[in-house]
This record gives sequence, structure tokens and C-alpha cells, in this order.
Amino acid sequence: MTAKTPINAQSTTLSAERKQALQLDKQLCFAMYSTSLLMTKMYKPMLEALGLTYPQYLVMLILWEKDGVALKDIGEQLHIDSGALTPVIKRMEVMGLLTRRRMPENERTLEICLTAAGWALQPAASDVNQRLGIQCGMAEPEITALRQQLTALRSRLQQQL
Repeated sequence: MTAKTPINAQSTTLSAERKQALQLDKQLCFAMYSTSLLMTKMYKPMLEALGLTYPQYLVMLILWEKDGVALKDIGEQLHIDSGALTPVIKRMEVMGLLTRRRMPENERTLEICLTAAGWALQPAASDVNQRLGIQCGMAEPEITALRQQLTALRSRLQQQL
């Protein structure tokens, strides 16, 4: 039996450039991940004032845009499996923000509709994006350009799957 030699930085054959490329602060994925975590933290106190979690807020945004959406379609818009979304929707129904009902023409389709209480949150929620934009310290054109870049990146990545 021979003893295994531990692999360390001195025994690798990577060039300095390739080693540098592996640094955490050079990773696009980490920049996006850590920014997403911070964005969610920024939203948290504003959404708590509305009684919503971030996933619930995203559902509300979809329903305020178009009420009466199939659960499957909400999941597709949020890039979340319907099974993972169901507990969020059920909690929101218990909160009185929305209703779930089977579509008469297709019993397998679950339609999600806002209640009066759900609609009543919309005016207060309209301030959330404005306040977040101010906290980001970015002008509207910068925010729009960044959102467009991220949306384009997501589309390219989806094509790879």
C-alpha cells in the first residue's frame, strides 16, 4: 500500500490565469446568486408590512397583471414546479388573498383568482418597486437595461436545457 499524496495548489498544473478564473469573485453565478440573496433581503421588510413573503409577492404580481391564471401557468412564469408552488398558493388562500377552483372545461386545471383582499394590497405594493429602486441607487434606465440583460441571459440558458 502506498500513501496518497494530498493534492494542493502546488501540485496542480493549471496556469496562473486559469487558477485566477476559479476565484469566487470572478464567477458570474456567484455575483448573480449573492445579489439575488441581497435583493430578497431588501424586499423582506417591505413585504412583511404587506403580510407577504417574496414568493407570495411574485404570485401577486402575476395575478395583478392578469387575474384568473392557471396554477401551471404561474409556475411556468416563475420557473417553479407546480408542486413546489402549491403550498404557497394554499397559504395565500388561507390568508384570504386568492381562491383556487377547478376549471369546468378541464377538471385538471386549477385556476387561481384574486379576492377583494388580494386586490386591496395592490396600491401598497405599488410602492415596493419604487422604494427598492431608490435603495439600489440606480436610475430607471440602468434598472431597465440590467433587467433586459438578465432576461436575455435567462433565455439563452433555457435554450441550453
